[in-house]
Amino acid sequence: MSAVKNVIKDNYNMMLLKDYLRGAIKDAGFSHAEISKTPVGTRVALHVTRPGIVIGRKGSGIRSLTDTLATDFGLKNPQISVVEIEKPELAPSVMCNRMAAHLERGTAFRRATMWTLKQIMEGGAMGVQITISGKLRGDRSAFEKHTQGILPRAGHHAEIIVDEDIAHVQTPMGLIGIRIRIARKEKLIPEFEMRDEKVKKKAQIQDKNTGKMRDETAAETKARTESEQIAIEEEKMKELETLEEEEERLK
Repeated sequence: MSAVKNVIKDNYNMMLLKDYLRGAIKDAGFSHAEISKTPVGTRVALHVTRPGIVIGRKGSGIRSLTDTLATDFGLKNPQISVVEIEKPELAPSVMCNRMAAHLERGTAFRRATMWTLKQIMEGGAMGVQITISGKLRGDRSAFEKHTQGILPRAGHHAEIIVDEDIAHVQTPMGLIGIRIRIARKEKLIPEFEMRDEKVKKKAQIQDKNTGKMRDETAAETKARTESEQIAIEEEKMKELETLEEEEERLK
C-alpha cells in the first residue's frame, strides 16, 4: 500500500474514532481527543467536563473503553488519559452538545440559542456566533445566525483565537444543524488586545437635598446599571415569548 493510501486510511480511522467517542462519552461532556502514536503504543487524551463518568467505578469505564479502541479500531496498546476542561463554556463542542440536548427535549430553538449565547459570554468569551439551520418553523428549511461580542471573521486573528464545532440533532421536525464559533480572549496576540474597561465620564444627577447637579456615586452607578440590565433581560424575554406565540399561531 502506498504512503498516500496509508495517510488516507489513518485519517479515516481517526475520524471514525472521534465520532465514536463523541457518542460513547457524550454524558461526560466530551470536547475533543488528542491521539498520538509512540514506540510503546498509542496515547489517547480525552478532554471532558466530568472525568468521573469516563473513568467509571474502580476504573471499569477506562478498561472497557481501552478494549473497544484496541479491538474495534485497531489501536496498538492504547493508553487513555482523561483531562478535565476548566471552562466548558468556552469549548464549542461541549456547548454544541448542550444546545442539542435542549432541542432534543423540545425546547424552542430561539430560547435554546439565547441561553447558549448567554452562557458562553458569561463564561468569559470575547465573542460568539451561533448558526442553527434546518426545519426550524415548518416544512421549508431555514437558518438563523446570532452573534454577540467581538468575533474576527477572517484573517490571521480568526485562525488563532476562534474555535468552532458543528453538531447535528434529530428532532420531530427533521435534522437540525448547530454551528458555534467562539473567540477566546486568552489567545489574543500582544499586537491585538481588547480593552474591557473604558474610561467614562461620571454621570451627572440632581441632588435631592440641594437641587444642584453632582457626580453620580459608585453605589448609584451600580444600582442604575443593574436596573438597566434587568430591563434589557425582561425585554429579551418578552420578544422570545412573542416570537414563540407567533410560531404557534402559524402552525
